[in-house]
Amino acid sequence: MANATGGKILIGVDDKGKIVQAKLTNVLKSQIQDLARNFDPALSVDISEFEGVIIIDVSEGSKKPYSAGGKFYLRQGSNSQQLSRDEIRDFFIKEGLIMFDDQLTEEFNIKKDIDGKAFDNFLKMCNISKLLPMEALLENLSLAKNGKMKNAGTLLFVEDIIKFFNQATINCVFFRGKDKYTILDKKEFTGDIYSNYEGAFNFIQSKLNTEYIIKSGPRREVLELPEEALREAILNAIVHRDYFVRGANIQIYIFSDRVEITNPGGLVKGMTIKDLGKKSLSRNNFLFGLMQRMDLVEKSGSGFLRIRRALRKYGLSGLTIENSKNWFTVIFKRPDLQKRTMRERIEGKTTQKTTQKTTQKIIAILKNDPYINREDLAKKIGGITEEGIKYNLKKLKGEGLIKKVGPNKGGHWEVLDKNK
Repeated sequence: MANATGGKILIGVDDKGKIVQAKLTNVLKSQIQDLARNFDPALSVDISEFEGVIIIDVSEGSKKPYSAGGKFYLRQGSNSQQLSRDEIRDFFIKEGLIMFDDQLTEEFNIKKDIDGKAFDNFLKMCNISKLLPMEALLENLSLAKNGKMKNAGTLLFVEDIIKFFNQATINCVFFRGKDKYTILDKKEFTGDIYSNYEGAFNFIQSKLNTEYIIKSGPRREVLELPEEALREAILNAIVHRDYFVRGANIQIYIFSDRVEITNPGGLVKGMTIKDLGKKSLSRNNFLFGLMQRMDLVEKSGSGFLRIRRALRKYGLSGLTIENSKNWFTVIFKRPDLQKRTMRERIEGKTTQKTTQKTTQKIIAILKNDPYINREDLAKKIGGITEEGIKYNLKKLKGEGLIKKVGPNKGGHWEVLDKNK
Protein backbone atom coordinates (compact mmCIF):
# COMPACT_ATOMS: atom_id res chain seq x y z
CA MET A 1 0.00 0.00 0.00
CA ALA A 2 2.85 2.38 0.79
CA ASN A 3 4.31 1.57 -2.65
CA ALA A 4 0.95 2.38 -4.25
CA THR A 5 -1.42 5.16 -3.16
CA GLY A 6 -1.98 4.08 0.44
CA GLY A 7 -4.93 2.29 2.01
CA LYS A 8 -6.47 0.90 5.19
CA ILE A 9 -6.11 -2.50 6.83
CA LEU A 10 -9.07 -3.63 8.97
CA ILE A 11 -8.56 -6.24 11.68
CA GLY A 12 -11.78 -7.65 13.15
CA VAL A 13 -13.80 -8.03 9.94
CA ASP A 14 -14.25 -11.37 8.15
CA ASP A 15 -14.28 -11.93 4.37
CA LYS A 16 -18.06 -11.44 4.29
CA GLY A 17 -17.79 -8.02 5.92
CA LYS A 18 -19.08 -9.16 9.31
CA ILE A 19 -17.49 -7.63 12.42
CA VAL A 20 -15.94 -10.38 14.56
CA GLN A 21 -14.54 -8.00 17.18
CA ALA A 22 -10.85 -7.34 17.83
CA LYS A 23 -9.19 -5.62 20.74
CA LEU A 24 -6.30 -3.21 20.31
CA THR A 25 -3.89 -3.99 23.11
CA ASN A 26 -0.59 -2.24 23.72
CA VAL A 27 1.23 -5.45 22.76
CA LEU A 28 -0.62 -5.73 19.42
CA LYS A 29 -0.09 -2.03 18.68
CA SER A 30 3.64 -2.43 19.36
CA GLN A 31 3.83 -5.49 17.10
CA ILE A 32 2.19 -3.64 14.19
CA GLN A 33 4.47 -0.62 14.61
CA ASP A 34 7.55 -2.89 14.77
CA LEU A 35 6.53 -4.54 11.48
CA ALA A 36 6.29 -1.14 9.78
CA ARG A 37 9.59 0.05 11.27
CA ASN A 38 11.34 -3.05 9.94
CA PHE A 39 10.50 -2.12 6.36
CA ASP A 40 13.36 -0.67 4.32
CA PRO A 41 13.09 2.28 4.65
CA ALA A 42 11.12 2.39 7.90
CA LEU A 43 7.44 3.27 7.60
CA SER A 44 5.12 5.02 10.03
CA VAL A 45 1.44 4.01 10.24
CA ASP A 46 -1.56 5.29 12.22
CA ILE A 47 -3.43 2.74 14.35
CA SER A 48 -6.89 3.24 15.86
CA GLU A 49 -9.92 1.23 17.04
CA PHE A 50 -13.61 1.79 16.28
CA GLU A 51 -16.41 -0.44 17.59
CA GLY A 52 -14.33 -3.57 17.73
CA VAL A 53 -12.43 -2.96 14.47
CA ILE A 54 -8.71 -2.14 14.45
CA ILE A 55 -7.85 0.30 11.66
CA ILE A 56 -4.29 0.54 10.30
CA ASP A 57 -4.07 3.63 8.11
CA VAL A 58 -1.23 3.39 5.57
CA SER A 59 -0.38 6.60 3.71
CA GLU A 60 1.26 6.65 0.29
CA GLY A 61 4.97 6.41 1.02
CA SER A 62 7.17 9.46 0.59
CA LYS A 63 10.32 7.31 0.28
CA LYS A 64 9.23 4.68 -2.26
CA PRO A 65 9.91 1.88 -2.84
CA TYR A 66 9.58 0.02 0.49
CA SER A 67 10.75 -3.57 0.86
CA ALA A 68 9.93 -6.26 3.41
CA GLY A 69 12.51 -8.96 4.00
CA GLY A 70 14.45 -7.77 0.96
CA LYS A 71 11.43 -8.16 -1.35
CA PHE A 72 9.25 -5.52 -2.96
CA TYR A 73 5.47 -5.76 -3.06
CA LEU A 74 2.75 -3.67 -4.65
CA ARG A 75 -0.94 -3.61 -3.79
CA GLN A 76 -3.13 -3.71 -6.90
CA GLY A 77 -6.85 -3.83 -6.14
CA SER A 78 -7.52 -6.71 -3.77
CA ASN A 79 -4.18 -8.43 -4.45
CA SER A 80 -0.62 -7.91 -3.26
CA GLN A 81 2.07 -9.17 -5.59
CA GLN A 82 5.82 -9.43 -5.36
CA LEU A 83 7.56 -7.37 -8.03
CA SER A 84 9.89 -9.03 -10.51
CA ARG A 85 13.32 -7.64 -11.41
CA ASP A 86 11.99 -5.74 -14.43
CA GLU A 87 8.98 -4.48 -12.47
CA ILE A 88 11.29 -3.18 -9.73
CA ARG A 89 13.37 -1.36 -12.37
CA ASP A 90 10.23 0.16 -13.93
CA PHE A 91 9.00 1.17 -10.48
CA PHE A 92 12.27 3.00 -9.75
CA ILE A 93 12.03 4.78 -13.12
CA LYS A 94 8.39 5.76 -12.53
CA GLU A 95 9.24 7.24 -9.14
CA GLY A 96 12.14 9.21 -10.65
CA LEU A 97 14.77 7.29 -8.69
CA ILE A 98 16.61 6.24 -11.86
CA MET A 99 17.30 9.10 -14.28
CA PHE A 100 18.09 8.20 -17.89
CA ASP A 101 20.29 11.21 -18.53
CA ASP A 102 22.50 10.48 -15.51
CA GLN A 103 23.24 6.84 -16.45
CA LEU A 104 26.46 5.80 -18.22
CA THR A 105 26.48 4.85 -21.91
CA GLU A 106 28.76 1.83 -21.59
CA GLU A 107 29.28 1.41 -25.37
CA PHE A 108 30.27 5.04 -25.97
CA ASN A 109 33.99 5.55 -26.60
CA ILE A 110 34.86 9.16 -25.78
CA LYS A 111 37.90 9.22 -28.08
CA LYS A 112 36.16 7.63 -31.08
CA ASP A 113 32.43 8.43 -30.84
CA ILE A 114 32.31 12.07 -29.79
CA ASP A 115 31.45 14.61 -32.49
CA GLY A 116 34.06 17.35 -32.11
CA LYS A 117 31.89 19.91 -33.91
CA ALA A 118 28.94 19.29 -31.57
CA PHE A 119 31.25 19.43 -28.53
CA ASP A 120 32.83 22.73 -29.65
CA ASN A 121 29.39 24.20 -30.32
CA PHE A 122 28.27 23.20 -26.81
CA LEU A 123 31.31 24.91 -25.24
CA LYS A 124 30.67 28.03 -27.30
CA MET A 125 27.00 28.21 -26.33
CA CYS A 126 27.90 27.70 -22.65
CA ASN A 127 30.77 30.22 -22.86
CA ILE A 128 33.30 27.61 -21.66
CA SER A 129 36.94 27.94 -22.72
CA LYS A 130 38.99 24.97 -23.98
CA LEU A 131 41.91 25.43 -21.60
CA LEU A 132 41.62 21.84 -20.32
CA PRO A 133 41.71 18.58 -22.32
CA MET A 134 38.32 17.30 -23.49
CA GLU A 135 38.26 14.38 -21.01
CA ALA A 136 38.93 16.74 -18.09
CA LEU A 137 36.21 19.14 -19.24
CA LEU A 138 33.70 16.30 -19.48
CA GLU A 139 34.57 15.10 -15.96
CA ASN A 140 34.35 18.64 -14.55
CA LEU A 141 30.93 19.14 -16.14
CA SER A 142 29.78 15.75 -14.71
CA LEU A 143 29.17 14.57 -18.27
CA ALA A 144 31.60 11.69 -17.86
CA LYS A 145 32.56 9.42 -14.98
CA ASN A 146 35.58 7.13 -14.79
CA GLY A 147 36.20 7.60 -18.51
CA LYS A 148 32.62 6.73 -19.45
CA MET A 149 30.18 9.17 -21.05
CA LYS A 150 26.79 9.73 -19.41
CA ASN A 151 23.65 9.44 -21.53
CA ALA A 152 23.17 13.22 -21.46
CA GLY A 153 26.62 13.67 -23.00
CA THR A 154 25.90 11.02 -25.60
CA LEU A 155 22.72 12.85 -26.62
CA LEU A 156 24.61 16.14 -26.87
CA PHE A 157 27.81 15.06 -28.62
CA VAL A 158 27.00 12.01 -30.75
CA GLU A 159 27.30 12.07 -34.54
CA ASP A 160 24.69 9.34 -35.12
CA ILE A 161 22.34 8.79 -32.18
CA ILE A 162 20.85 5.61 -33.70
CA LYS A 163 24.10 3.83 -32.87
CA PHE A 164 23.23 4.13 -29.17
CA PHE A 165 19.59 5.16 -28.74
CA ASN A 166 17.35 4.63 -31.76
CA GLN A 167 14.47 6.23 -29.84
CA ALA A 168 16.24 9.62 -29.57
CA THR A 169 15.63 10.76 -33.15
CA ILE A 170 13.09 13.30 -34.40
CA ASN A 171 10.80 12.16 -37.20
CA CYS A 172 9.18 14.90 -39.32
CA VAL A 173 6.43 14.21 -41.86
CA PHE A 174 4.57 16.62 -44.17
CA PHE A 175 1.14 15.38 -45.28
CA ARG A 176 -1.23 16.53 -48.00
CA GLY A 177 -4.54 17.62 -46.50
CA LYS A 178 -5.83 16.95 -43.01
CA ASP A 179 -5.03 13.23 -42.64
CA LYS A 180 -2.08 10.85 -43.00
CA TYR A 181 -3.20 9.35 -46.32
CA THR A 182 -0.60 11.04 -48.57
CA ILE A 183 2.96 11.87 -47.52
CA LEU A 184 4.53 14.75 -49.44
CA ASP A 185 7.87 14.83 -47.62
CA LYS A 186 9.55 13.30 -44.59
CA LYS A 187 12.89 13.36 -42.81
CA GLU A 188 14.37 11.75 -39.70
CA PHE A 189 16.99 13.71 -37.76
CA THR A 190 19.56 11.40 -36.20
CA GLY A 191 22.40 13.62 -34.99
CA ASP A 192 23.08 15.34 -31.68
CA ILE A 193 20.26 17.05 -29.77
CA TYR A 194 21.04 20.58 -30.91
CA SER A 195 21.37 19.77 -34.61
CA ASN A 196 18.18 17.67 -34.41
CA TYR A 197 16.38 20.60 -32.80
CA GLU A 198 17.53 23.04 -35.50
CA GLY A 199 16.84 20.52 -38.27
CA ALA A 200 13.30 19.85 -37.03
CA PHE A 201 12.49 23.57 -36.82
CA ASN A 202 13.90 24.21 -40.31
CA PHE A 203 11.77 21.37 -41.68
CA ILE A 204 8.62 22.91 -40.17
CA GLN A 205 9.61 26.36 -41.38
CA SER A 206 10.11 25.13 -44.93
CA LYS A 207 6.57 23.71 -45.06
CA LEU A 208 4.69 26.67 -43.57
CA ASN A 209 3.65 29.83 -45.35
CA THR A 210 5.78 32.97 -45.09
CA GLU A 211 4.62 36.51 -45.77
CA TYR A 212 7.00 39.32 -46.67
CA ILE A 213 5.97 42.53 -44.94
CA ILE A 214 7.46 45.72 -46.35
CA LYS A 215 7.09 48.88 -44.29
CA SER A 216 9.66 51.56 -43.59
CA GLY A 217 13.04 49.86 -43.46
CA PRO A 218 14.11 46.39 -44.65
CA ARG A 219 11.73 43.64 -45.74
CA ARG A 220 10.44 41.52 -42.85
CA GLU A 221 9.66 37.80 -43.20
CA VAL A 222 6.80 36.54 -41.03
CA LEU A 223 6.04 32.83 -40.60
CA GLU A 224 2.35 31.89 -40.36
CA LEU A 225 2.96 30.45 -36.85
CA PRO A 226 5.28 32.22 -34.36
CA GLU A 227 8.83 30.89 -34.43
CA GLU A 228 9.20 31.28 -30.65
CA ALA A 229 6.18 29.05 -29.99
CA LEU A 230 7.32 26.32 -32.40
CA ARG A 231 10.88 26.30 -31.05
CA GLU A 232 9.61 26.14 -27.47
CA ALA A 233 7.37 23.17 -28.27
CA ILE A 234 10.23 21.25 -29.95
CA LEU A 235 12.56 21.92 -27.00
CA ASN A 236 9.83 20.83 -24.59
CA ALA A 237 9.51 17.52 -26.44
CA ILE A 238 13.29 16.98 -26.38
CA VAL A 239 13.82 17.84 -22.73
CA HIS A 240 10.76 16.21 -21.18
CA ARG A 241 10.35 13.05 -23.28
CA ASP A 242 10.75 9.62 -21.68
CA TYR A 243 14.04 8.30 -23.07
CA PHE A 244 13.47 4.91 -21.42
CA VAL A 245 10.73 4.21 -23.99
CA ARG A 246 12.43 2.25 -26.76
CA GLY A 247 11.33 2.34 -30.38
CA ALA A 248 9.34 5.58 -29.98
CA ASN A 249 10.78 8.88 -31.15
CA ILE A 250 9.58 12.48 -31.20
CA GLN A 251 7.08 12.89 -34.02
CA ILE A 252 6.31 16.14 -35.84
CA TYR A 253 3.39 16.00 -38.26
CA ILE A 254 2.45 18.91 -40.53
CA PHE A 255 -1.06 18.92 -42.02
CA SER A 256 -2.88 21.55 -44.06
CA ASP A 257 -4.75 22.74 -40.95
CA ARG A 258 -2.40 21.98 -38.04
CA VAL A 259 1.08 21.12 -36.75
CA GLU A 260 1.41 18.29 -34.19
CA ILE A 261 4.48 17.78 -31.99
CA THR A 262 4.37 14.53 -29.98
CA ASN A 263 6.85 13.00 -27.54
CA PRO A 264 6.86 9.63 -25.74
CA GLY A 265 5.90 9.82 -22.07
CA GLY A 266 3.02 11.79 -20.59
CA LEU A 267 3.44 14.56 -18.06
CA VAL A 268 6.01 14.06 -15.31
CA LYS A 269 4.61 12.63 -12.08
CA GLY A 270 3.21 15.45 -9.97
CA MET A 271 2.28 17.63 -12.97
CA THR A 272 -1.13 18.28 -14.54
CA ILE A 273 -2.05 20.20 -17.69
CA LYS A 274 -3.21 23.07 -15.45
CA ASP A 275 0.34 23.32 -14.06
CA LEU A 276 1.88 24.01 -17.47
CA GLY A 277 3.35 27.50 -17.47
CA LYS A 278 3.27 27.63 -13.66
CA LYS A 279 5.42 24.76 -12.37
CA SER A 280 8.68 23.24 -13.58
CA LEU A 281 9.32 19.50 -13.21
CA SER A 282 11.49 17.41 -15.51
CA ARG A 283 12.13 13.70 -15.83
CA ASN A 284 15.58 14.57 -17.28
CA ASN A 285 16.94 17.04 -14.72
CA PHE A 286 20.59 16.78 -15.76
CA LEU A 287 19.85 17.25 -19.46
CA PHE A 288 17.46 20.09 -18.61
CA GLY A 289 20.21 21.85 -16.66
CA LEU A 290 22.69 21.49 -19.53
CA MET A 291 20.23 22.91 -22.06
CA GLN A 292 19.50 25.74 -19.66
CA ARG A 293 23.24 26.43 -19.59
CA MET A 294 23.12 26.52 -23.41
CA ASP A 295 20.45 29.22 -23.03
CA LEU A 296 17.86 27.04 -24.78
CA VAL A 297 15.40 26.60 -21.90
CA GLU A 298 14.45 28.42 -18.71
CA LYS A 299 14.04 26.83 -15.30
CA SER A 300 11.02 28.91 -14.37
CA GLY A 301 8.54 26.52 -15.98
CA SER A 302 7.29 29.33 -18.21
CA GLY A 303 7.63 27.54 -21.55
CA PHE A 304 3.91 27.16 -22.24
CA LEU A 305 3.30 30.67 -20.96
CA ARG A 306 5.67 31.93 -23.65
CA ILE A 307 4.02 29.73 -26.28
CA ARG A 308 0.57 31.16 -25.53
CA ARG A 309 1.93 34.71 -25.36
CA ALA A 310 3.62 34.31 -28.75
CA LEU A 311 0.38 33.02 -30.25
CA ARG A 312 -1.58 35.96 -28.83
CA LYS A 313 0.88 38.41 -30.40
CA TYR A 314 0.14 36.71 -33.71
CA GLY A 315 -3.59 37.08 -33.15
CA LEU A 316 -3.91 33.28 -32.72
CA SER A 317 -5.40 31.17 -29.96
CA GLY A 318 -5.43 27.74 -31.58
CA LEU A 319 -3.35 25.64 -29.15
CA THR A 320 -4.45 22.17 -28.06
CA ILE A 321 -2.63 19.97 -25.53
CA GLU A 322 -3.29 16.23 -25.35
CA ASN A 323 -1.82 14.10 -22.57
CA SER A 324 -1.97 10.40 -21.79
CA LYS A 325 0.10 7.90 -19.85
CA ASN A 326 2.38 7.23 -22.82
CA TRP A 327 2.25 10.36 -25.00
CA PHE A 328 2.23 14.15 -24.82
CA THR A 329 1.11 16.21 -27.82
CA VAL A 330 1.02 19.92 -28.63
CA ILE A 331 -1.17 20.90 -31.58
CA PHE A 332 -0.95 24.29 -33.32
CA LYS A 333 -3.92 25.25 -35.46
CA ARG A 334 -2.73 26.78 -38.72
CA PRO A 335 -4.45 30.08 -39.60
CA ASP A 336 -6.77 30.43 -42.57
CA LEU A 337 -4.84 32.90 -44.73
CA GLN A 338 -7.81 33.28 -47.06
CA LYS A 339 -9.65 35.15 -44.32
CA ARG A 340 -6.88 37.25 -42.86
CA THR A 341 -3.24 37.85 -43.77
CA MET A 342 -0.44 37.61 -41.24
CA ARG A 343 0.07 41.35 -41.36
CA GLU A 344 -3.61 41.92 -40.61
CA ARG A 345 -3.46 39.55 -37.64
CA ILE A 346 -0.26 40.98 -36.18
CA GLU A 347 -1.19 44.63 -36.67
CA GLY A 348 -4.83 44.15 -35.76
CA LYS A 349 -6.10 45.11 -39.23
CA THR A 350 -9.43 43.61 -40.28
CA THR A 351 -12.26 44.60 -42.57
CA GLN A 352 -13.47 48.19 -42.37
CA LYS A 353 -16.65 47.17 -40.54
CA THR A 354 -14.75 45.20 -37.90
CA THR A 355 -12.20 47.99 -37.52
CA GLN A 356 -14.95 50.52 -36.86
CA LYS A 357 -16.42 48.30 -34.15
CA THR A 358 -12.98 47.90 -32.57
CA THR A 359 -12.27 51.64 -32.52
CA GLN A 360 -15.71 52.33 -31.03
CA LYS A 361 -15.00 49.84 -28.26
CA ILE A 362 -11.57 51.38 -27.61
CA ILE A 363 -13.04 54.89 -27.33
CA ALA A 364 -15.79 53.69 -24.96
CA ILE A 365 -13.25 51.94 -22.71
CA LEU A 366 -10.88 54.93 -22.68
CA LYS A 367 -13.73 57.20 -21.58
CA ASN A 368 -14.35 55.02 -18.51
CA ASP A 369 -10.74 54.07 -17.81
CA PRO A 370 -8.24 56.57 -19.31
CA TYR A 371 -5.28 54.96 -17.47
CA ILE A 372 -5.78 51.47 -18.93
CA ASN A 373 -2.72 49.86 -20.58
CA ARG A 374 -2.57 48.09 -23.94
CA GLU A 375 -2.50 44.58 -22.47
CA ASP A 376 -5.66 45.11 -20.40
CA LEU A 377 -7.32 46.91 -23.31
CA ALA A 378 -6.70 43.89 -25.56
CA LYS A 379 -8.16 41.55 -22.92
CA LYS A 380 -11.30 43.67 -22.55
CA ILE A 381 -11.95 43.85 -26.28
CA GLY A 382 -10.95 40.28 -27.11
CA GLY A 383 -9.86 38.92 -30.49
CA ILE A 384 -7.09 41.48 -30.90
CA THR A 385 -3.41 41.49 -29.98
CA GLU A 386 -1.43 44.14 -28.10
CA GLU A 387 0.19 45.06 -31.42
CA GLY A 388 -3.30 45.45 -32.88
CA ILE A 389 -4.27 47.76 -30.00
CA LYS A 390 -1.09 49.77 -30.60
CA TYR A 391 -1.98 50.10 -34.28
CA ASN A 392 -5.54 51.23 -33.54
CA LEU A 393 -4.47 53.74 -30.87
CA LYS A 394 -1.99 55.25 -33.31
CA LYS A 395 -4.72 55.41 -35.95
CA LEU A 396 -7.17 57.12 -33.56
CA LYS A 397 -4.49 59.64 -32.54
CA GLY A 398 -3.78 60.40 -36.19
CA GLU A 399 -7.49 61.04 -36.80
CA GLY A 400 -7.60 63.43 -33.86
CA LEU A 401 -10.07 61.28 -31.89
CA ILE A 402 -7.85 60.71 -28.84
CA LYS A 403 -4.64 62.09 -27.41
CA LYS A 404 -2.07 60.93 -24.87
CA VAL A 405 -1.58 63.18 -21.85
CA GLY A 406 1.71 62.84 -19.96
CA PRO A 407 4.53 60.34 -20.54
CA ASN A 408 4.07 57.05 -22.39
CA LYS A 409 4.47 55.23 -19.10
CA GLY A 410 2.28 56.67 -16.38
CA GLY A 411 0.26 59.03 -18.60
CA HIS A 412 -3.39 58.69 -19.56
CA TRP A 413 -5.66 58.91 -22.58
CA GLU A 414 -8.10 61.70 -23.30
CA VAL A 415 -11.06 61.25 -25.65
CA LEU A 416 -11.52 64.48 -27.62
CA ASP A 417 -14.79 66.47 -27.86
CA LYS A 418 -15.63 65.45 -31.45
CA ASN A 419 -16.51 61.97 -30.12
CA LYS A 420 -19.25 63.32 -27.85
